[in-house]
Amino acid sequence: MAVAVAAPSPFLGHTSFRARKTLFKRCPQSDVGFSIKALFWGPRKAVEPAKLDLSIGDFSLTELGSEGDSTIVDKARKLSVSVVSSISEISPTEWDACSIDASGPEKFNPFLSHGFLSSLEESGCAVKETGWVPQHIVARDDCDNVLGVIPLYLKSHSYGEYVFDQSWADAYYTYGSRYYPKLQCCVPFTPVTGPRILVRDTNYRDQVFDILVSALVTLTLKFEVSSLHITFPSEKEWGKLKEMGFLQRIGMQYHWKNRNYKSFDEFLMDMKQSKRKNIRQERKKISTQNLTMKRLRGYEIKANHWDTFYKFYRNTTDNKWGSAYLTRDFFHNMASKMGDQVLLVTAEEGDELVAGALNLIGGDTIYGRLWGCLPRAYYPSLHFESCYYQAIEAAIELNLDKVEAGAQGEHKIQRGYMPVTTYSCHYILDEDFRQIISDFLVRERAQLEHVMKILHDSDGIANQEKVPIYAVEPIEPGGWG
Repeated sequence: MAVAVAAPSPFLGHTSFRARKTLFKRCPQSDVGFSIKALFWGPRKAVEPAKLDLSIGDFSLTELGSEGDSTIVDKARKLSVSVVSSISEISPTEWDACSIDASGPEKFNPFLSHGFLSSLEESGCAVKETGWVPQHIVARDDCDNVLGVIPLYLKSHSYGEYVFDQSWADAYYTYGSRYYPKLQCCVPFTPVTGPRILVRDTNYRDQVFDILVSALVTLTLKFEVSSLHITFPSEKEWGKLKEMGFLQRIGMQYHWKNRNYKSFDEFLMDMKQSKRKNIRQERKKISTQNLTMKRLRGYEIKANHWDTFYKFYRNTTDNKWGSAYLTRDFFHNMASKMGDQVLLVTAEEGDELVAGALNLIGGDTIYGRLWGCLPRAYYPSLHFESCYYQAIEAAIELNLDKVEAGAQGEHKIQRGYMPVTTYSCHYILDEDFRQIISDFLVRERAQLEHVMKILHDSDGIANQEKVPIYAVEPIEPGGWG
């Protein structure tokens, strides 16, 4: 069952008037009754970071005594927090130690690794020229050990984020103020949930977390930007950040859950008979088209695979009138650094590679990312096979907990992927806009909860575990849904 719902805009109709009324200040000396704070027009160009001192400050850490000890050991240590303009300024070992400790090795998220993020920078994807200026935050103790890091970017646009705030930006410009640049804490071009405040597992962990969040706010003020956005954080971080003054937003994706299945057929037995029949019919179409499916990892993936996959990727973005965020060099660079964490599903017709789907493997999850096929080629059901069914088979084979299939697509419900909640946090400096956006998020949530009820009442998920869902997000070019 397809449900198309347009998210309520906070800046349309009566709300637009309210925004203008709220955001213009009364001026007693003016016959008009309002004064304009600022006026900025013109093209939205790539931003340059201000020439500021990149040291945010020094902080004291106090180590508490062991559990059960009534005394507090005053072992104060200094924590220095600063900004680096490239992830290359932090060693891969130290960055990855923070990333692994933030989630635990069993839930390791490959997109938060130094290898993935550095590949985006080194290949020209997440750099100043594309509107992504790295401004990563790093916290070091007085022995120069890295205790925490945050992936952070100064941005001149809202592309490649998958949490949509373009209407907020338009309202700022209508008001005569500047929404861009803004600060974005995220993994570029990757709508995957995971920790964003990456902290080592030490006795100072909670203190370092709080200091790093305060450093984010400090940097927002220091750069004099409109706002700070933390997208796809963990649910635990989302809750903590609300307590620290961030607005909360929710969204939705579709994930497949492994319930200790021993085979794909065992998974199918959990489906309704109509769904089970449909999936089997779709899978049979692959063999009738003389297609051969393969799952390649690490060294099995050769340079020519990536060159061909890049053509597939460009075909997908071109057909969606989208931007090709990723370069050819990115795929080669990322694969060389991440080894067996890369899973490339391929489809061959004879000796020719005709389609592929890129996945990354984490501690307990397969993450489906990009899909593409030959230009002007059409193979019925190949998209479903490459992106969904092959990932499920791989997760069962590797005994992984779930498959994350990215944003968009109620059609995934019919193929075993269920709606789950995603999160984002927003720190808006302008108090008037902050209140308007806060009101909008309340209305948005109410409408999205209505969508949730429609989906739960539909036949689409009648025999599946009912997980709370809250949003239907529009498609952003550059991925597959």
